[in-house]
This record gives sequence, C-alpha cells and structure tokens, in this order.
Amino acid sequence: MSNLPAEIFKAYDIRGIVDQSLTPGVVRQIGQALGSLAREQGQTAIAVGRDGRLSGPALANALIDGICAAGCDAIDIGCVPTPLTYFAAYELGCDSCVSVTGSHNPPDYNGLKMVIGGTTLALEAIQALKKRIENAAFTHGQGQRRSAEIKAAYIDKIAADLRLARPMKIVMDCGNGVAGAVAPELFKRLGCEIVPLYCEVDGNFPNHHPDPSKPENLADVIQALKDTDAEIGIAFDGDGDRLGVVTKDGEIIYPDRQLMLFAADVLTRVPGGTIIYDVKCTRLLAPWIRQHGGEPLMWNTGHALVKAKLKATGAPLAGEMSGHTFFKERWYGFDDGLYTGARLLEILSRSADANAPLKALPNAPATPELNIKMAEGEPFVLIDRLQKEGRFTAAQDIITIDGVRVEYVDGFGLARPSNTTPVVVLRFEADTAAALERIQSDFRQALHAVWPGLDLPF
Repeated sequence: MSNLPAEIFKAYDIRGIVDQSLTPGVVRQIGQALGSLAREQGQTAIAVGRDGRLSGPALANALIDGICAAGCDAIDIGCVPTPLTYFAAYELGCDSCVSVTGSHNPPDYNGLKMVIGGTTLALEAIQALKKRIENAAFTHGQGQRRSAEIKAAYIDKIAADLRLARPMKIVMDCGNGVAGAVAPELFKRLGCEIVPLYCEVDGNFPNHHPDPSKPENLADVIQALKDTDAEIGIAFDGDGDRLGVVTKDGEIIYPDRQLMLFAADVLTRVPGGTIIYDVKCTRLLAPWIRQHGGEPLMWNTGHALVKAKLKATGAPLAGEMSGHTFFKERWYGFDDGLYTGARLLEILSRSADANAPLKALPNAPATPELNIKMAEGEPFVLIDRLQKEGRFTAAQDIITIDGVRVEYVDGFGLARPSNTTPVVVLRFEADTAAALERIQSDFRQALHAVWPGLDLPF
C-alpha cells in the first residue's frame, strides 16, 4: 500500500486523525495484516472491541473485514472499555484482540491497541506490521464474523472475587468515555452508591477531556466531593484503562502513590514479590516496596513495555505514573482502570475513614509532568545528546534505561522522549522546595548546554 501513513505506527499502538491518516481503507489493511499474523501463529480468531468515539463503528467494521479477508475469524464484542477487550481474549479463549480506541486523545483521533497470541504488539512488532502491509504479505481466506456479549462475564468475574468490607458512597467521573457503559453497573454490584458525573458515552466529550492525569480534568470530581457526602472520587480515561483518584478534601492521589497502597496489600499475599514501576514514578516508591517485603524494579514507560516485563518476571503488580496499573495477582496482568478502582475501594473500605490510608502515604514536593514541544524526531536527538554529553552536579546515579533520570541525595530529575508525541517529558521531585529548585536549575544548565536556546517549561 503506497499511501500508508508512517506516522500512525506508534511505539505502543496505532493512532491517527480519522479520515486523514487513519481511514477505513488503512484500517482494513491493518486488519488483514493482523489476521495474517494471527494465522501464522496458529490463532484462529481475534476479538474486536471499540470505545465510544463517533468513528468507532466504521473503523471497527473495516478492521473486521480485513481480519476476515485474511481467513481469520473476528468476534465483535461491541462498544466496551479497552480492558474488556483484553478480558475477552481470555474469556473467549482466542488469545488475540484489538481495541479500536483513541484513548485520551482529542475526539478526531482514533487508533488500535493490539494483542496477538497473548502478546501486546509494540515497537518492532508494530513496524513489522507496517512492513507486512507495504509488502502485501497477507494470508487470504473467508473468516467468519460473529458477535459476543462480554460485559456480564466481566462484572461477574470481579464481583465473585472482590468484596468491600462495607458499603461506600463515591463520586465517579467517566468523562463521557466508554467506561460509562460498564463502571456504574460494576461498582453498584460491589456495594457502592454512586454520584455519577458524565457517565453517558458521548464521543464528542462535551464536558471535559477524558484524561484524569491532568488536574484540570478532575475539577468536577473535587467540586462534587465538596457538595455531597461521598467519601472518595474516582475518574477514568476515555477507554477505561487508567484511573484517577481524589480524596474527600480534594487532594489528587497520583498513580505512583496509588501503587504504594496496592503494593503493600499485594505483598501481604505475595511476600518477596517484584513490583514494577516506570521511570516517571516517585523515588519514595522503592524504599516503600522494600519496607513491605517486596523487590522494586524500575522500567521503561509504556503500557506494552510494562506488560512485557510483567510477563517476563512473573511480578504480581506493576504501575505507571500515567495511571496504567497492572494486577497479575488475582487478575490477568493487563491495565484495567475499572478493576484498579475496585481494588482501591476493597482496601479503603476496611477503614472507617476511607481517606486515612491515602493521606498516610509518603509524599514529597514534585512537579506534574512537564513537556518540551519539539519537531518530529528532535526529542530523541536531544535525549541522545543528554545521555552522552549531559553534565549534572552532585548526581548520585544516572539511569538511562528510558531517557535520563538523575538521582540526587535529596531528589531526582527526569527527561525522556515521548513515544507517542514529539515532546520531551520532564518530571522533578525533591525533599524540599529548595532542593526541587536546585535540581531544576541543574537540568536547565545541562539541557541548554546540549541544545542552546531550548524553550523550557520550568
């Protein structure tokens, strides 16, 4: 296919602007490539789900047409959160699935998250898919299309295993994303009374952007907690694989601190277990994990890369600063915001004051995620220079598994290239505000030394 847009083939998924770079014709070709890959691996069917975006039905149909054209069966599970698509691969026994989702991107975007034979496609595997399409290296046949309902089995599975110690009243913000099709029903089944915000699925996202990693998108949750007697607030991203958490007094509990709570709980049942976290997470996490009898393991950012490491190590739990949390203990190891929210409430319901366990978690002065916007390809050049030539005063350790993370005696600074957009991602944390400023100043000098005139957001 000569007009295949290279830019849609990202590090962890496929993503593009609908009817520009991501058309039904392109998606049909991708479907045939995925069907061909599945057949070569001895797979016979692929489950296909989609989020609530307006372009979802047309793109899902094109994908299914392509899968069937490769001689592979396609199981249409309809409009469901991405975690339910992953769940379908297990529940239906097909081991392969594709979620048609734009995640938390603007409404005119859509994309594909892909699992073939139990492995999430990422990096080289996604580039190999592109090459397969360019070379028309397809299998051919007449696969069958059928439908399956997966929601009831998903809710039943969680409700059978998970118990709240007492009923809870919660604020739930689905941001008009597809989580609204499942989450209210699931949490009511678990014994929650819900103050719902934007739980109607609407691909226009008329109220706010469905991305709980951005504080401004949690403003309505914070207000609802003030206005009602709900104990705690939770929010989901556009496709339901990430969770945001807010305490009664309006404090946002970021995912690296959520992971502390989950690690302490999981390690009571899996003593000595490895807990994986990405390079953006707080430096308070490793000592916390050790204190609770676990083995901390820092890893690359990216849901597909964390899943691969989880599989390779047999770790019971992993998490990312972005809000993806992966439970292998009692669950399947894929990122699931709804299940993560349920596990959170299971722990908090044991306390008379649900907020007390969250407020007791270690904390430190830190910046949110900061971005340096650059031209396509430039972030990787900048980070390569920083790894080779960067000079940092009083650095205790420099970690280069994913960008440059500099550990100081009293904090850390991070610069890494995003694999999804042309930005350099920065994050800083320290014991005190003064130490935070010193570390940022050190990074300012190092960045300007390797890229003079760089416009920095700090």
